Amino acid sequence: QQHQSKKDLSKKEERKKEKTITMMISRRSILALCLWNLSLPCHGWTSSTSSTSSSMIHATTRTTTTLQMLSSSEHASYKKVFVAGGSRGVGRHVIEKLLSQDEACHVVALVRTPAAVQDLETLGRVLPVLGDAFEYNDVETAMDGCDAVVTTLGQGTSASSSNDKHKNKRVDKEGNLNVILAAEKLGIDRLVLVTSIGCGCSKEAAPPTVFEVLKDVLAAKEVAEQALMKEGTALNNWTIVRPGGLKSEPATSKAILTEDKMAIGSIHREDVADLVVRALVSPSTGKKVLSAVDPSIVSAANPEGRRVEAFALV
Repeated sequence: QQHQSKKDLSKKEERKKEKTITMMISRRSILALCLWNLSLPCHGWTSSTSSTSSSMIHATTRTTTTLQMLSSSEHASYKKVFVAGGSRGVGRHVIEKLLSQDEACHVVALVRTPAAVQDLETLGRVLPVLGDAFEYNDVETAMDGCDAVVTTLGQGTSASSSNDKHKNKRVDKEGNLNVILAAEKLGIDRLVLVTSIGCGCSKEAAPPTVFEVLKDVLAAKEVAEQALMKEGTALNNWTIVRPGGLKSEPATSKAILTEDKMAIGSIHREDVADLVVRALVSPSTGKKVLSAVDPSIVSAANPEGRRVEAFALV
């Protein structure tokens, strides 16, 4: 009987140990799930419960949400950024800003000419890819492996008029649509699209004479904007930046972003690039449409010197 009692006691202790181990594993699983969710890139709100049992969902949802809210207040860090339109103008300045502000950042740039490839290779940490934004496969192939996208494609980066295949097409529309579609397909959630004041709700801000001259370009850009903003898109963390009249002088560092849809004025290309890169990593610019102007520049488009409220880039 004593032997049987000891045997029963031993079994009880074993069951107790097994129960303790099971509880420890369960707690570790919940902690691991939370830590995995915390380690995701800061591309906005994500779901961590798609294939988890309902009991674990209820156990982790509150903790996970808290962790995500904490991380959302920090600046995002992107290690490989795809830039379309980066051979010159605002796009070229964007590449330079990305490289100077983060030593760990690498850039993939889609360019059309061998000369542009050679030029960008001199910057270091830039992989220039020879291709055409009008060709979807070129865009997707170059973008694959990146974790964020900036597109500055516009009138100055349109395909050659000698290319019959793309005759009467605008890169502002076709090229940007390819960029947006490729980002969706590849699961890249962060995208900044640079268009222009005069698009969408900012149409009334542009002087009538300016709008008349640029109406075809603005219409093409607006198609790209609408594709990015449409409901149901896989891109949940996008930003649209609409610069005013572009100038090529050195940066003033006084340019601002604003949500004021009637904002109008001029801005230097280098200042646009600075605002674009800051908007890219800011946690406050998700699903925002922002105009970019420089209040320090006297502009014929804003003769009364109308002031606008600056958007806070936290």
